[in-house]
Amino acid sequence: MSFDLENLVSDLDIRGAVLYFKGNVDSEVINKALDMVEGKLFTTRETPRLRKKVYNVLVESLQNLYHHADNIPRGYHASRPDRFGLVVLEKLGKGYRITTCNFVAAVRVRELEEKLTRINRSTPEEIKEHYKEILNHQEITEKGLGGLGLLDIARKTGHRIDFRFKRYDDLNTAFRLSAVVAPA
Repeated sequence: MSFDLENLVSDLDIRGAVLYFKGNVDSEVINKALDMVEGKLFTTRETPRLRKKVYNVLVESLQNLYHHADNIPRGYHASRPDRFGLVVLEKLGKGYRITTCNFVAAVRVRELEEKLTRINRSTPEEIKEHYKEILNHQEITEKGLGGLGLLDIARKTGHRIDFRFKRYDDLNTAFRLSAVVAPA
C-alpha cells in the first residue's frame, strides 16, 4: 500500500516548517522537539503571549500523540509500531498551525469525531465549563483525563480544531488534527 501519513499533510508547506517530525513519539522526542521549538520561538519577534500559547498547544498536541496514538497497521513501514506519528509546526502570516497525524483504530473514529464536533460547536464559555467539569469529576487514567487535551487546545487557540480521517484499511484509520494559534 502506498499510503503514508505524509499524504495527510500534502497541503502544508513542510519545507518551511518550524518543526517537522515523523516517527515514534516518546518522551525523549517530545523533550527535544519542545526545546528546539522553544529556542526558535524565543529568537522570533513574536509577543511572549503568542510564544507561550504556541508552546502550550504544541505540548498538548505531542501529549495527545504520546498517549492516544494507536499501533500502526500491519505492513505499514515504520521502525516501531507504537506511538508513531507525524507533527508539523508551520509559521503562518500572523500565527502558527500545529498539525499532528497518527493512526487510530477504526472503531474509535466515530467517538473521536463526535467529541471534536461537539468541541467545535461549543462557545468559549461552554468549553471552559466542560474543562472544569472534567477536572473536578473525572479520574486520572494512564492516558490522562478523557478529552481534556482537546478542550485545552480549543481553549488556548480560540479557534475551531480542524480534523480529518482517512481510511487505511478495515481496522485502521489515519487521523489528522490541526490547530491554529494566532495573536490575541
